[in-house]
Amino acid sequence: MSAGKNNAVYYGTQQPVAPARRLEAGPWSAWLIDGALHDIRYQGTEVIRAVSFLVRDKDWGTCRSDVGRIAVEETAGGFHVAYDARCANPDGDALSFALAIDGSGDGALSFRSDITVYSDFLAARCGFCVLHPIDGVAGAPARVEHGDGRRESAAFPALIDPWQPFKDIAAIEHDLPNGLTVRCTFTGDVFEMEDQRNWSDASFKTYSRPLELPWPYTLEKGAPLTQTVTLSVGGTRQAEGKAEATREACADKIEIASGNPGQYETMPAIGVAIASSDVAAALANLALLAELGPQQLTLSFDPLAGDGVRELERFARLQRESGAPAVVEFALPGVEAPPVELSCLAAQIDQAGLALTGIVVSPAVHRQSNPPGSVSPPCPALDEVYRAARRAFPRLRLGGGMLSYFTELNRKRPPLDMVDWVTHATCPIVHAADDRSVMQTLEAIPHITRSCRALIGGQPYSIGPVSIGMRQNPYGSRVMPNPAGERVAMAANDPRQRALFGAAWLAGYAAALEGAGIETLTLGALTGPRGLAAVEGNTPARYPVFDVAKALARVAGAARLRVTRSGDAVRIACVAVRHADGAIELVLANLTSEPREVQLEFDEAIRTLLHATSLDERTLIGRPGATSPWTLSPGVPVALLPFACVFASSRAVLT
Repeated sequence: MSAGKNNAVYYGTQQPVAPARRLEAGPWSAWLIDGALHDIRYQGTEVIRAVSFLVRDKDWGTCRSDVGRIAVEETAGGFHVAYDARCANPDGDALSFALAIDGSGDGALSFRSDITVYSDFLAARCGFCVLHPIDGVAGAPARVEHGDGRRESAAFPALIDPWQPFKDIAAIEHDLPNGLTVRCTFTGDVFEMEDQRNWSDASFKTYSRPLELPWPYTLEKGAPLTQTVTLSVGGTRQAEGKAEATREACADKIEIASGNPGQYETMPAIGVAIASSDVAAALANLALLAELGPQQLTLSFDPLAGDGVRELERFARLQRESGAPAVVEFALPGVEAPPVELSCLAAQIDQAGLALTGIVVSPAVHRQSNPPGSVSPPCPALDEVYRAARRAFPRLRLGGGMLSYFTELNRKRPPLDMVDWVTHATCPIVHAADDRSVMQTLEAIPHITRSCRALIGGQPYSIGPVSIGMRQNPYGSRVMPNPAGERVAMAANDPRQRALFGAAWLAGYAAALEGAGIETLTLGALTGPRGLAAVEGNTPARYPVFDVAKALARVAGAARLRVTRSGDAVRIACVAVRHADGAIELVLANLTSEPREVQLEFDEAIRTLLHATSLDERTLIGRPGATSPWTLSPGVPVALLPFACVFASSRAVLT
C-alpha cells in the first residue's frame, strides 16, 4: 500500500505525489522526479543527493517550471533524459530551458541546460544546484579546482559553516569513508557552495552565481546561457566493517536501554507559540490548550507590526485563564536606543498586568538574513541590547539568539555571559518543499544542535517555534502564497502540517533532538496553518500532529532513554522515556510513505509490556476497531502504516 492512495489523509492536499522513475546505468542509479535526479548512487552508495535546475525570483521563491513531455531513453549502456521547460517570475517575465541528462554505465553522469530569456528577467538565481549528502561527507577530505586553475586541499566542514566553505568552484572532489571518490565539474557560470545544514537541509549545496554579487539581478533578453554539471566516481567501494555488515544482515530493530541513571537526559518542556493575531482563537479554545498541556506559552510581540498595550493585555488574559507560564519574544524595533525601547516595553507589560517567567530579546533586523556580500542594516551592538534588557527586566530570565533560523545565530552570536538561554527557530521548507526533502531535514537536526552546542557550550538551549510552514521569510519581502494548498517552498500554509505527514515529522524532530539537552521545544502555534488544530465553529478540529504534541508535553521532564537503531530502522522515529514513577512511555513514527515493520528490544532493566494505540489512516477515517488499544511486546514486530504513529505506555492506555 502506498501513501499516494490517500493524499489528503497523508499530506493534507489532493495534489498528487510527484511520480518517481528509477534509472540505472551500470553502477549508477537514481530517481527521476519532476525533471531532477534524486538519490544518485554509485555501487549502492549515495554519492549525490540531487541535481536540479532552479530559477528563484527576487524574494528567493521558486519559479514553478511548466515542464513539457520528459523523453527518457534507456539502453543496455545507460540512459538519456531530455525535456523543455518554461517558467515566469511574479512580474510576468518568462524564460525557458532545454535540459538533457546522460548516464553512461562505463562513464559519468552529465547534465546540460540551454536557457532562452524572452524578456529581461529579474531573478535571485538561475542555474544548476547540486546537493551533496551530509552523512559520510561532513568532515570528509576535499579538493577544489578554481576557475583560474588553482587547486586547494581542504575538507567539508564537520560543524556547520556560517559562510561558504568553498568558492569559485570549477570542480570539487571528496573522499567517502568506503573508498569512493566523488568528483563534480561545472561550466557556464561561477559556482560556490553553502552549508545548507544552517537551514536544516540535509545537504551541502553547490550553486551558480556567487552571493557576493548583487541580487536580485537581471537576465538579459536574448543572452545565450548554457550550464553543465558532470559527475564521476573513482575508486572501489570497500566493505565498511562490522557496523555495515550488521546493518545489512539484521532485521529492522530499535533497541531501548535504560543507561546510567546519573547520565539521563531530560525531555524538553513543550512550548506553544502564540502570535498577537492568534490570541482570540486561543482564548476561545482554552479547553484545547489545557488538553495539550504545554509547559510554556511563547508570546510573540512585534511593535513594528503594530503590537502594543492592547496585545499585551490580551496576552495577560490568556496567561491568567490558561495558567501556563509565559515567555515573551520581543523583536526589538531598533528605531530608538535599546534602553528606551526596553524600558517602554517593561512599562507596557506592567500596565497590561502580564506575568512572565522570561523574555527573549532579539533585534528585529536580525529576522532578515544578510548573506555574504549584502549590506547589513543598522543594528545596535548586542552587548548594549542585553545590558539594557537586563536593567529593564532584572527579575526575569533573559533569552538571546534569533527569532529566525540557526543560520543567523551562526553568524550573529549573542554575548553568552549576558543571557540565561539561547534560542533559534527552524523551518523545513526554506529551499525545497517536496516530501522527500522535508522529511530529510530531520537528518540535519543533530548537526544543528551539535554546532550550536559548540558555540554555546553548556548554556541552556531552546529551539522554536518549529512547524512545517514558514513563520516569516528572512530572505525576501513575503512568505510565498499557497492558495491551492500545495507543496510550496517558503509558504506559511503547508498542508502537511494538518496531516499524518506532519505528525510523523514532529515525532521525528523530537527523536532527532536526543543528546542535545534541549530545555524547551516550542511548537509553531496552537491553531491555524502552523498549528495543531483548525478552528471550525465552536469545535476545534485536531490535526494528527496534536496527538504527538500532547504526548511530548506529557513526557516533558521525564528521563530520555537511549535509542539505538539497526537495519533500516533509521526511517522509524522513536522517543522513549522513563517517568519518575518508573513508567515507560514511547512514541514511534514511520517517517516514510510505505508500510514498515520494526522490532523493539528493551534491556533487562526496562523489559515490560506496553499498552499501545495507533494513529494512522485507519483511525483517521474511522475504520471500526482501528482505535482499539493493543499490547506492544518486546521482540514482537510492530507494523506501521505510512506516516503512522504509535503511542505506548506501561501505565493504563493513554488517551
